[in-house]
Amino acid sequence: MIIFIFAESKFIMANQSQWQEDYWLPLLQLYLRKPVGIKPAYSRPMVLLALELNIPPKQLSEQMVTLDKRESASLQQLWKRFATHQKQLSHEVQTMREMRGFNHPEQFYEGVSKAETWQTDFRPLEVDSILTPLHLIIILDLYFRLTPITMVSDTPEIKELASLLALKPEKVAEVMCVFQLCDPYLSRLAFEVSDLFAACHDVWQRYGNLEPNVLAREAALMKEYFKTAWHKN
Repeated sequence: MIIFIFAESKFIMANQSQWQEDYWLPLLQLYLRKPVGIKPAYSRPMVLLALELNIPPKQLSEQMVTLDKRESASLQQLWKRFATHQKQLSHEVQTMREMRGFNHPEQFYEGVSKAETWQTDFRPLEVDSILTPLHLIIILDLYFRLTPITMVSDTPEIKELASLLALKPEKVAEVMCVFQLCDPYLSRLAFEVSDLFAACHDVWQRYGNLEPNVLAREAALMKEYFKTAWHKN
């Protein structure tokens, strides 16, 4: 059994204390998956690895860029050892996961605070399990591109987004109606508040006051998670 140790590790992450040296192993394994190269931060495989390692996707993406540059001697050694020996790399990744308890999360997180922040964006909503906050964020981006009268299920933009998100157009339109209740410029009132209101209001508080181009860029990145190519990898 070989556990790869890096002697000179310098990381450019916002929270360096989260990063462990052997995390380079599964990151390299993902880098080498077809199509070989840097994966989009919110592509499904990157998000799944981010959830596993408890590293935010954007920070994990920064690490993959560092991995790609191969500037340090330790990373050069990593590439030399595993880039053409992927079976050995796979074995090392599996060993790392077993030693760190990734296959038994209750053991891995024993005695550790599990307060989640970004992770909840990928968890199903309690009130509607087919939706996640990630869906809501992307729908909010389209919300700002439409007018209330066009926020209906037969609008082409809503149909297109619903197809990407694997939702019915009626569900996307329903979420948009709830966002109208959050919109201070509309001052809409409802006799009966939707179960989705709390989740939509939370997303509005986080993203509703951003410049439209900022939200658009973020949503464009997040859409990678739903692209079918990543489901096949």
